[in-house]
Amino acid sequence: MQILLYSLAMLVSFALLARIVDKFFIASLDRISSDLRLSSDAAGATLMAVGSSAPELFVALFAVLRPGNHEAIGVGSIVGSALFNLLFIGGAVALVKKTKLTWQPILRDILFYFIAVALLLWGIIDGDFSLWNAAGFLILYVVYVVAVIKWRKILPYKDMEYTQEEETAECAEEGLTFWLDKSLCFLFPSREKYYWVFSISILLIAALSWGLVETAIHVSILLDIPESIIALTVLAVGTSVPDLISSLIVAKQGRGDMAVSNAIGSNIFDILVGLGLPFMIAMVVYGRSIQAGGQNLVASSVILFVSLVTFFILLLINKWKVGWITGSILVGLYIFYVVREIVLL
Repeated sequence: MQILLYSLAMLVSFALLARIVDKFFIASLDRISSDLRLSSDAAGATLMAVGSSAPELFVALFAVLRPGNHEAIGVGSIVGSALFNLLFIGGAVALVKKTKLTWQPILRDILFYFIAVALLLWGIIDGDFSLWNAAGFLILYVVYVVAVIKWRKILPYKDMEYTQEEETAECAEEGLTFWLDKSLCFLFPSREKYYWVFSISILLIAALSWGLVETAIHVSILLDIPESIIALTVLAVGTSVPDLISSLIVAKQGRGDMAVSNAIGSNIFDILVGLGLPFMIAMVVYGRSIQAGGQNLVASSVILFVSLVTFFILLLINKWKVGWITGSILVGLYIFYVVREIVLL
């Protein structure tokens, strides 16, 4: 009975996360990025990546701060989310609409992602993250943001044309989403106050992420399986639903660059800030290094690195074009990874 209640709590949390992002968060992000006059790839790699990765950040933060050595939940959700973003979301974007990507921003993101994954793999294999590791992660992210801003001067390129589809923050009046909106709508102001909509969305995402960490711990105990497995699979997919939604929305609009940059940029944020910031806070609070290793995390991190190499090779072979072949390969690789995790339980 308990496992059913916890599973239901997870599903409700995931559904609420998805609805908040889909109907409220994305609408506010589009307006804010317009105010800041960000190019589509810059918005995808920074603002949208930071926002849509908030669940992973808060899950990692609550996991490392919670007494009892639950760091594996935070690291596992980040690694699993990175695999989901790169393979499943990247593949889904390619399947939704065939796109020729602008290679300059994608090359930038892949280069920084290689470095981020290498640093992560190093720390996981070593099994110990120090304050210097955490500081290195955060410094590298600052360098990445500067590179995003300056990259157009280094390798000039133009935004791809797209048809804008207006996103609203209005609540549904009928259909399956009505009941979710009914529980959320009274918390949000009108869509014209989009900065408030953005702020409230972040607070709700944080609260739901805390609930997910607590639920994951109890599910792990009840099923007698490692916390890292729950994090690598269930939590990773659930917290990445906002990334999936936002990427598919912009992909349908013809903004393939923004969709792919969002997926990869989210991964860069997840690793460098989603782990770097919680690790640094925990080290300051508890005065110790973070122990995060284990065969599940090592193997998944290696698979992540290999997947990134595969993704880059596919882009080179197809001359920076993504379509159903690329999409099928990427989604197939993610399904293989999930089946592997289940078989090894």
